[in-house]
Amino acid sequence: MAIFKGAGVAIVTPMNQDFSVNYDKLGEILEEQIAGGTDAIIICGTTGESSTLSEEEHKQVIKYAIDKVAKRIPVIAGTGSNCTRTAIELSVQAEKDGADGLLLVTPYYNKATQNGLIAHYTEIASHVSLPIILYNVPSRTGCNILPETAAYLAKHVENIVGIKEASGNISQVAKLAHLAGDSIDIYSGNDDQVVPLLSLGGVGVISVLSNVAPRETHDMVAKYLDGDIRGALDIQLRALPLTEALFCEVNPIPVKAAMNLMGKNVGPLRAPLSVMEEKHTEKLAQALKDFGLELA
Repeated sequence: MAIFKGAGVAIVTPMNQDFSVNYDKLGEILEEQIAGGTDAIIICGTTGESSTLSEEEHKQVIKYAIDKVAKRIPVIAGTGSNCTRTAIELSVQAEKDGADGLLLVTPYYNKATQNGLIAHYTEIASHVSLPIILYNVPSRTGCNILPETAAYLAKHVENIVGIKEASGNISQVAKLAHLAGDSIDIYSGNDDQVVPLLSLGGVGVISVLSNVAPRETHDMVAKYLDGDIRGALDIQLRALPLTEALFCEVNPIPVKAAMNLMGKNVGPLRAPLSVMEEKHTEKLAQALKDFGLELA
């Protein structure tokens, strides 16, 4: 049984102007996501600026989201780290606080061999009972979970049940689907490849696009899973210009800019992320309007 099927939002972490976490605003956008049909909340992932949160903030933001959502939809906590001990600590706390699952990014900077990845994930999984989604995003971490490694983990570690595949390599995803079969749930980690991954047996997306278009992202996956392939493809293709604009600078710079353009007031980014370039902001604003989203 998948932790969720459909569109999960990799939600931003709103900030006040003094760069503290804006919990009131986080509560507002969580409610908007639920009302918009989002199938799961992924808190403290890359889009949530987890790398600039202190460990205490990280735990507090996760707990706030769990308490606010109150089991209406699953909350999946981003508890990965390049330090296995830190990932264990964050994961154990998230389980105590009531998370429905964990998202564990590959170790970044120090990276790991494939054997190291197996040891890393097996050790974390042994400390919790929650279902775990691996997060493969080699463009950011410099570390790729090979299909053979992901399949091994899914078959040999009971609570490793899914993978967010953001390698961008469709052939790699196809090989994973072949090797792992029904032992792993595959989620697209790229908003421009949702339908292609669903066609390989994927069950959903963990989405940046959902921050600004939750209903459309939900509908894209729901239509596909209901057999309306053409309807899903129409949304996928219509969203491509907006998806491109949301990644014209490093995530989450554009998506926070987009939400601010829409009047959602999610605040600034923490350094070293920077203010979006004017030419990109103009492109983003136009893409939002072309997609039918209202600006403030």
